[in-house]
Amino acid sequence: MSWAKNSAAGDLIGAPEPAAPLAERLRPKMLDEVVGQKHLLGPGMPLRVAFESGKPHSMILWGPPGSGKTTLARLMAKAFEAEFIALSAVLSGVKDIRDAVQAAEHSLAQHGRRTILFVDEVHRFNKAQQDAFLPFVEKGLFTLVGATTENPSFEVNGALLSRATVYVLQGLDAAELGLLMDRSGVQLEAQARERLAGFADGDARRLLNAIEILSNARPAGLIDGAFVEQTLAKNLRRFDKAGEVFYDQISALHKSVRGSDPDASLYWLVRMLDGGADPLYLGRRIVRMAIEDVGLADPRALRLALDACESYERLGSPEGELALAQAVLYLAACAKSNAGYTAYNAARAFVREDGTRPVPLHIRNAPTRLMKDLGYGKDYRYAHDEADAFAAGERYLPDGMPELRWYLPTQRGLEGRIRDKLDQLRRLNQEARKKK
Repeated sequence: MSWAKNSAAGDLIGAPEPAAPLAERLRPKMLDEVVGQKHLLGPGMPLRVAFESGKPHSMILWGPPGSGKTTLARLMAKAFEAEFIALSAVLSGVKDIRDAVQAAEHSLAQHGRRTILFVDEVHRFNKAQQDAFLPFVEKGLFTLVGATTENPSFEVNGALLSRATVYVLQGLDAAELGLLMDRSGVQLEAQARERLAGFADGDARRLLNAIEILSNARPAGLIDGAFVEQTLAKNLRRFDKAGEVFYDQISALHKSVRGSDPDASLYWLVRMLDGGADPLYLGRRIVRMAIEDVGLADPRALRLALDACESYERLGSPEGELALAQAVLYLAACAKSNAGYTAYNAARAFVREDGTRPVPLHIRNAPTRLMKDLGYGKDYRYAHDEADAFAAGERYLPDGMPELRWYLPTQRGLEGRIRDKLDQLRRLNQEARKKK
């Protein structure tokens, strides 16, 4: 079986086994012992009110690893004197859900006790598995508490979301992590505490596991910063390459570049590299930024972004990462224009809705005599034979289509000169057409 059941709510968070990990031994036994989540558990806050009401409701706890999702579900079972059944979405299937339902039915029928069904990593259940909960949640057989590190809007189906309240948990801050260090009873020097807080990155479980490793390696005496560095293998900060954190950070990088803040841009780039993001994925996004947000205000930006990708392909890490950093700094600092991006989107929208208009005869290709006899290419004016290589008054759009003004250059960077040039050509067109 891949689900765990506790028949007595009071036992489920009783004294842990002496050999249990430190994180388990320090798991809170009452709500007031929970570290963090004051926005949910403080006086008058939503989860505190739910605990005090005596009326459990189904919920999704969304937050990073080690933020207390499992602890809150267990405390809920204790507070409501309910059975506690835990499922892991990684290991469980529809059969396990059915077994849990039968256990909940038995508990209600034989003992009159409600059940808290805790589903860890609920986002890993597929739609059919999530749908299996619906009728039992609907009739109140059990209170569902789902835990997820992913945005429920994308990972939990709408029917289940409509029957549950979503609570957003936050990673622990430095002060909260410090409180857990105090509770561990391990003597930690100030620099060791600072390095452990950075290592934990808001994850209480990760912090306590690290402290346990350190205390086992040095059972007595003060643990200093150097010992932390020596004992703990270098670990990358938490970074989910497929999850929402990834897309939040790439969004922050893109918007920092668009906002012309080179320091913020560099920060987010390094954060992602430090977290294990694929440098070439970042390179592709940098190329996109050059096209979308710089455009013709500085055409060199695109070439520099492409050069950065090629440099990384040749050099690899860490040397090639410097090329990506320089590209990001240049893009953040140079003139910006999304005029080309906006014009392209407007043209796509128009073509998608418009009919199929024929190409005007005078600009059709005429490779055969028959095509020439049919008027293909007739009266076409070769621009290079005209003054300044511009055929003033000539039209290139389909017959009957009004003049279009999708591309509206800005006055920033090179695009300002492009704008002046186009304004001049439009004046020449107007003058030539007035003479016809």
